[in-house]
Amino acid sequence: MPDLKRQTISDFGEQWTAFRDNPGYYGSADLLADLFGPLLTLDDVRGARVADIGSGTGRIVNMLLDAGADRVVAVEPSAAFEVLKANTTVNADRIEYLQVPGDQLPPGLGLDYVVSMGVLHHIPVPEPVVRAAFAALRPGGRCVVWLYGFEGNETYLSIAVPLRKLTVRMPHRMLVALSHLLEFALTGYIWLCRILPLPMRSYMRSVLAKFPRSVRRLTIYDQLNPSYAKYYTRAEAEALLSDAGFADVQLYHRHGYSWTVSGTRPAESRGQSATGDINEH
Repeated sequence: MPDLKRQTISDFGEQWTAFRDNPGYYGSADLLADLFGPLLTLDDVRGARVADIGSGTGRIVNMLLDAGADRVVAVEPSAAFEVLKANTTVNADRIEYLQVPGDQLPPGLGLDYVVSMGVLHHIPVPEPVVRAAFAALRPGGRCVVWLYGFEGNETYLSIAVPLRKLTVRMPHRMLVALSHLLEFALTGYIWLCRILPLPMRSYMRSVLAKFPRSVRRLTIYDQLNPSYAKYYTRAEAEALLSDAGFADVQLYHRHGYSWTVSGTRPAESRGQSATGDINEH
């Protein structure tokens, strides 16, 4: 398992060194609001102290600062660390950079929020990362994570899982070329979703249709590149936070295909979590 963790970190170091840009809607605070759904608003972030676990190219860091966060702790273990710093120079005075894995986020930081968008599902053993997030929060602080979901992805996974057995072994240039080819099919599928009730229609129309084609190619590459990827069931997504001691655990089935999960560090003790769903309408 440690070798798989190191390989996945290496995969993302190569990926985010090659794909550095975060154009348009892909890098906007509006997309951050879509990721949070009803569990957290951009106004909640204003003036807050936040850690972002798995900062990559700095996309989420810049989103948080654009939304008005006071300070952001940017955590990125891979070779993309220099890209992260280069992409956030305008706001560097409001950022603390840590080139460490998420489980090494220091305790006792008294943070208002810890977020991790699209990262924990690439960590073979994510529990130490969630415990580190708990320890870094102030009492009453909240952790918000976004995860690939199993529910709603069954058709997609029937194609992607066999394909990934090949693509995780492909050289970078070959995978880039394949991503270019598959993007034509994806663009056609997005167009069909305008008129047909196809799987993942909401996500295709509300998110991917707003991305430039370069970002759609990156999205395909991102699905096929990492050595490890897990698609969480609702129960697994809930347990990820509740087992670490978070209370008031809530889940949002984003566009019917992924999970945004929020939990609060109790004010007095770890306590027992209450849970609830917030479904998209």
